Amino acid sequence: MKNIKRVLIGVDLSDYSKETIESALTLTKGVEREFLILNVINVQDIEATPLEKSEVPKEDNVEKYITTTRVARLLKIEQMLEEYFPANRDKIKIIFRVGNPYKKILETVEEENVDLVVIASKGRSNLIGTLHGSTAENVFRHSPVPVLCVRRGATARPETADRNR
Repeated sequence: MKNIKRVLIGVDLSDYSKETIESALTLTKGVEREFLILNVINVQDIEATPLEKSEVPKEDNVEKYITTTRVARLLKIEQMLEEYFPANRDKIKIIFRVGNPYKKILETVEEENVDLVVIASKGRSNLIGTLHGSTAENVFRHSPVPVLCVRRGATARPETADRNR
C-alpha cells in the first residue's frame, strides 16, 4: 500500500459523523496528513423537498435549497470541528458536492488525489438507499483506494492505541 498523505472523510452529519472523523484522526495520529471532509447534498433530497408552491423544481428554488443547505451544513461541521477537534482544524479542508453520494465520493477521490477514504458503515438511511445499496457498500465496491469503514462505537480505545506505539 502506498504512503497515505490525503485522507477523505465522508460525513453526512448523522450521529456517526463525529466517530468517523475521530477514527480518521486517531488512525493517523503522529503522522503528517491532510484531511478532506466531504459532505454530499443528495439529489434525492432535493427532488423530495417541497419547493415553494410549484410541482416542478425551478432552477432558482434548487439553487436556493443547495445554498441554504450548504451554509447550514458548513456551520454544523465547523461547530463539530471546533468542539471536538480544535487541534486538527488547520489540517482539515471541507468540501461540498451535489449529486449521488457514492459517485461524488469516488469523483472526489480522483479529483483530490486521495489515498484513503474513511466513512461510516451507516448514516442517514432512507428507503431508496436500502433498495439500491448503501453508500458505504458502493464506495467499497468501486473505490480505487483503500476504504476504512467505521462502525458505531468502534473508535480506538486509549489502551489499544498505547499498546500499538
